[in-house]
Amino acid sequence: MNWLILSLFLYFPEDKSEYIPAAIWLMIFFVAAAITMRFIIRISKKEAQKAKEYEKALQQRMAEDSKNS
Repeated sequence: MNWLILSLFLYFPEDKSEYIPAAIWLMIFFVAAAITMRFIIRISKKEAQKAKEYEKALQQRMAEDSKNS
C-alpha cells in the first residue's frame, strides 16, 4: 500500500533528457529570485537612507524648537 502511494509522487524517467527542461526552469527561477532579492535589498537601502535623513531633520527641528522655547 505504501509503495502505491509513494509511486504516485516519485517518477524517475529512464530517458535522462527529460531532466533538461526541469533544470532550465530551475535555473530561470533561481536567477529571477536572485534578481528580485537584489532589487528588494537595493530599495531597502534607499528607504533606510531616507529614514536616517528624516530622523536627522526631525532631531534638528526638535533642537531648534527647544532653543526657541
